[in-house]
Amino acid sequence: MSKSTRRRRTEAPKPPLPPTIYDISSDDNDVDVVDDDDDLNCEICGSGKCPSKLLLCDKCDKGFHLFCLRPILVAVPKGSWFCPSCSRSKHPKAFPLVQKKISDFFRIQRAPASAQKQMQDNQKKRKRSRGFAMSKKKRKLLPFSPSEDPDRRLKQMQSLATALTTSKTDFSNELTYMPGMAPSSANCALLEKGGMQVLTKEDTETLNLCKDMMKRGEWPALMVVPDPNEGFTVEADKLIKDLTIITEYVGDVDYLKNRENYDGDSMMTLLHAADPSKSLVICPDKRSNIARFISGINNHTPEGRKKQNLKCVRYAVNGQCRVLLVANRDISKGERLYYDYNGYEQEYPTEHFV
Repeated sequence: MSKSTRRRRTEAPKPPLPPTIYDISSDDNDVDVVDDDDDLNCEICGSGKCPSKLLLCDKCDKGFHLFCLRPILVAVPKGSWFCPSCSRSKHPKAFPLVQKKISDFFRIQRAPASAQKQMQDNQKKRKRSRGFAMSKKKRKLLPFSPSEDPDRRLKQMQSLATALTTSKTDFSNELTYMPGMAPSSANCALLEKGGMQVLTKEDTETLNLCKDMMKRGEWPALMVVPDPNEGFTVEADKLIKDLTIITEYVGDVDYLKNRENYDGDSMMTLLHAADPSKSLVICPDKRSNIARFISGINNHTPEGRKKQNLKCVRYAVNGQCRVLLVANRDISKGERLYYDYNGYEQEYPTEHFV
């Protein structure tokens, strides 16, 4: 992966380490973490090491290391926590495979026939000029290619709707600016420390084309698949070519300084400002799209780094910062998508990733 890629966590705060002792009667946190003096071992690895990372199930009182769980937990969860054996929600409930329900969920807009024909003509023009463009030194970004079968596209959308519903996340395909967080005016690419690369006019048109296709129900050929070890994952449902735009990383935009105690595992740097008080992050825990479920690599091992097939790049688009996930090689059908959470910063704890 290039040095400027993936979930650029440039100065995103590390997930806070839990204290070694939790007061069970405390109103602030109902989760039990093992006292250093307790003689308790992890049910998975059998070790009693790292007692501050041993989490107690609120039902059976057995201990589990945060990093031994699958999917791993990056921080002590708020409220009650139940181990896999005691959990009641082992399998996500599938979103209804009903076209109207799915169309309403994603707010799909049917474009007039004339508009659809114009978009198809534009796509054909781009395909005819692609050979010349690819011969140039600077390669162009490609729009994703939706599955031709409408029923298959419906199943792809159903898989995402299931994941979003299970994680209690509202669908959004744009950056959102909520009251009490950073306003849209704070997202100024000129504030980026050292400057930010500008998305070219042609690549901006490609990005807008992808957005328009999704609005009318023509989605990237991706399937969200639950995995017992990694949680929700994303797989290619057809061949994806190198440099294809997969999705934009979206969510609520907030100041980094407001997220110092944020325990989510998906925060993405949006703006790394010279003035730290103006740095921005994307928080996809309330509103997001498929980007939230794309897996991160274990960048501490050669095997983990080999999995990477996406890069995460920040661009200035019409004066504002945007984050895109782009294929960095051809991706085969059925291949799981991975990118580097850290880029070059190496501060997110990926050493326990599968």
